[in-house]
Amino acid sequence: MKQTKDSPTLQVTFDEFTPPTYEKWKQSVIKILKGADFDKKMFTKTYEDITLQPIYRLCDLEKLSHCKTYPAQSSRLRGCLAGGYLSKLWTIAQETDGKTPPETNKIQKYELEKGATAIAFTLDTATRKGLDADSAPAGIVADKGVSLSTLKDMETVFQNLDLEKTELALFTGASNLTFLSSLIVLTSKRHSSLSSLHGAVAADPIGELITDGSLPRHLDEYLDEMAHAMAWAEQNAPKLRTVIIDTDVYHEGGASAVQEAAYGMSEAVTYVRALQKRGLDIDTIARHIRFHFSIGANFFMEIAKLRSVKILWSQIMEAFGAKPQSRSINLFVSTSSFTQTVFDPYVNLLRAATQSFSAIIGGIDGLNVKPFDHSIRSSDDFSRRVARNIQIMMQNEFNFTNIIDPAGGSWYVENLCEEFTQKAWKKFQAIEKEGGLLPCLQTGQIQEAVNLVLKTRFENLDLRRDRAVGNNMYPNMTEKLLGTHPVNLEVILAERKAALAIARKSRKAEEVQNTIAAIVESDGSEAGTTIEKTCQALLAGATMGEIYAALNEGAAPFTVKPIQPHSWTEKYEALRKCTKNFKRDTGKNITIFLANMGPIPQHKARADFVTSFMQVAEFDVELNNGFPTVDTAVAAAVSSKRDIAIVCSTDATYPELAPAICRGIKSLRPAMKVMLAGAPSPELKELCDAAGFDDYISVRSNCYETLHRLQKEKGMF
Repeated sequence: MKQTKDSPTLQVTFDEFTPPTYEKWKQSVIKILKGADFDKKMFTKTYEDITLQPIYRLCDLEKLSHCKTYPAQSSRLRGCLAGGYLSKLWTIAQETDGKTPPETNKIQKYELEKGATAIAFTLDTATRKGLDADSAPAGIVADKGVSLSTLKDMETVFQNLDLEKTELALFTGASNLTFLSSLIVLTSKRHSSLSSLHGAVAADPIGELITDGSLPRHLDEYLDEMAHAMAWAEQNAPKLRTVIIDTDVYHEGGASAVQEAAYGMSEAVTYVRALQKRGLDIDTIARHIRFHFSIGANFFMEIAKLRSVKILWSQIMEAFGAKPQSRSINLFVSTSSFTQTVFDPYVNLLRAATQSFSAIIGGIDGLNVKPFDHSIRSSDDFSRRVARNIQIMMQNEFNFTNIIDPAGGSWYVENLCEEFTQKAWKKFQAIEKEGGLLPCLQTGQIQEAVNLVLKTRFENLDLRRDRAVGNNMYPNMTEKLLGTHPVNLEVILAERKAALAIARKSRKAEEVQNTIAAIVESDGSEAGTTIEKTCQALLAGATMGEIYAALNEGAAPFTVKPIQPHSWTEKYEALRKCTKNFKRDTGKNITIFLANMGPIPQHKARADFVTSFMQVAEFDVELNNGFPTVDTAVAAAVSSKRDIAIVCSTDATYPELAPAICRGIKSLRPAMKVMLAGAPSPELKELCDAAGFDDYISVRSNCYETLHRLQKEKGMF
């Protein structure tokens, strides 16, 4: 520190420190690594095929150009609004999962009263598929959300909800034809302004195609409906978005973040070209498209993903000739279902918090934080409140809204974003060279690529290179699984069928048939006319399912191989459930005895390791403070009558102790398995193999395969 005449206060300087060079830093790290390979230890390869450097420096930033722009300009990397969240807060779009129209309305009103800023509820599978409750297969009515069929249902759902002031954030499946038409009729009945409708009532036929594997009609017909909905919205409700690119199908299939971005952009381009062919201009199309991404577990990668898609979309829109104001992406995101766990579910609260943090730093227009029990059961007041309050706290307590592009200038994030963008753009271009997304889906190459990443994710969990807290690491042996809330789907189905029967009796059947026929017979040549005809059919009393059934009649399904949804920890959840079921049915379990040798410091590290390893499958592990001699350890192991003994000590003591313990146990109780905690050297392994050791448990072990094999040998399945 030094004092100057002009500045009487002491100033901090670093003149006495010599700036370190990269080479000096590297040599210091190599010494700390004590012989471990620097390149293997200090560089991390991600699922995105990006190699993370151990350190990033100012010189890494100097070669980049995107990060030197301003928000709302050029690439949009630094945000689509010049004032960031200071000019407009992101929308709190908490999706509710009520099963019936009255329940959905009640929950939705409560959410809005408590801080949500959008009407956002989930439709059940039947409604998304265009099926009425009385014509849908068993199990898909009110399964994931609300069942809707009639105008009365819509009136009930939206009762006392102000459609002029409240944003909509609704996904309707492969088509929004009947839902949007119902909303139009409802708005007109209320004498509200259609032009005030804002937000999204959006469809994604390609997303539904990949999820289900088929559409009941050819994709072109859904694209025709998409064009009619967009043309109507542009003329009557210009602030309403009608198309969504929902990348959840890739995310929940296990895809990398780069794949999500590239496939999402390719899907969007497919829609843009189809809509242009149907007479819509690029600026109109851009105004009515929304993107949806889920936010995964890699904190900085997800920030890079959200910043990158802004660049990608801006570049694509520029290539299509869109005006500068039409190049900003509309970006709604959700926390991840893929990374939610069934066991230790309260950890999902922490996952949701960090994923939300990534989203907000990355820059978004809207966020849905999924309740911690989302993957287990229907949400309740508590789980919805905690999820909602994560967002409210971030808007009101943490000052996140006071900084524009908080990641801007980060040597790490800016470089990661640059490399992410290059990887995603390259993958996007490769798809374009193949003719676009649809041909690649029809050949199965995208499905195969996603599955390869999923396989790698599972392998890394098996080897515990990736760690899922409470599942493949740090299991909670005292927890009780969350119970499901009592929902009588049979009663709900009966009520829905009865309501439909009443609705059909109170209408004029001939008028209904005529209005539906008018929709089917329409050539669709004039933009927006299909919406008008659908409104007339609904006013006459037609149900949503009846309209879709007429449109689907005689059509051939359009099919591709689906991408199946998965959970990150599904294999480990199956392990735990297998043990639980065996214990319930037989009262037995796989039992482990720890042959801990010597005082606690000698055996503790490995004893703790194998205890956690075996408890991943909820096996019963007997703990102790160690044995002074081989004979006492052998006697205790044999008298325990447990299935497996695991010898725990140090590498230095193993040559003397381990073979002797194994031989002693095998001589008295041959059926007892004996394992060694640690990865023995070749010389020690030769001694241990000769003594009769059955297995070796170390950080190199395949956790899943080992535990699964033990379950099979025990007869658990």
